[in-house]
Amino acid sequence: MWLRTSRFADVEALATATLTLGPDAGAFYDLGWAQAATGRPRPALKSYEQALHLHREADDHGNEAATLTSIGAMYDGLGDRQQALTYYRQALPIAREVGDRAGEAAALNNIGRVYDGLGDRQQALAYYRQALPIMREVGYRTGEAVTLNNIGLAYDGLGDRRQALTYYRQALPIRREVGDRAGEATTLNNIGLIRFQEGDHAGAENAFVEVLEVFRTVGDRGSEAMVSFSMAVLLLRMARVDDAIGVQRRAVELAEETNHPALDEMQAFLIELEQTKKG
Repeated sequence: MWLRTSRFADVEALATATLTLGPDAGAFYDLGWAQAATGRPRPALKSYEQALHLHREADDHGNEAATLTSIGAMYDGLGDRQQALTYYRQALPIAREVGDRAGEAAALNNIGRVYDGLGDRQQALAYYRQALPIMREVGYRTGEAVTLNNIGLAYDGLGDRRQALTYYRQALPIRREVGDRAGEATTLNNIGLIRFQEGDHAGAENAFVEVLEVFRTVGDRGSEAMVSFSMAVLLLRMARVDDAIGVQRRAVELAEETNHPALDEMQAFLIELEQTKKG
């Protein structure tokens, strides 16, 4: 219940307490999910790998497939897309074998994400279009929202912002309906980025402010760092240099805390802002 409503700090505390009683696959999996959702992919990967070992020991194929998918997502987030594909392609036939339609759809969706990351948006859309009707068939509303958001990202990558917004706006109410606050923030951020690109600075600022509030609430400091970075760029465009510097300092601080891969870029932009202020 807490995972579905983005109460990740509570999940982590409860999973950690459970594991003091002994190894438990479900607790390792939930711990990995909480770690991943709060911007710590490497600890999450270790937790998921421990869960996978226990699921295989127990011959629990359904949960094995779900864990393989989650490990793939961690590698994808770390930029190792080929390794991510390896795990997703292990998960897909297992999910089909055990009749886990939601798991099958999740694996298809994630394979699509890898292709999107590789720049092959048409291939990505092909996988998303396989996943979406399965999500709807089984009533997996959270997964439906994720897939709609990802279709929006693919269209955005193809330069079709109108179509991207159409899918983001379908995803947003579902994410709110199911209480997925982290997902809500992700979709709001995507909408904010399109507004920024289209020159609607006030609309973009409103979206980013809402996004930052959600990421702070759920404790996702890595995502908060990236949105703060976007906000600082926006504020510079609006000639609000002092505000941009304050926001970018926060972005750098968060990036340092989370060892964010964009830290160098963020630090360079902060220097640029400070030089701009000096004239």
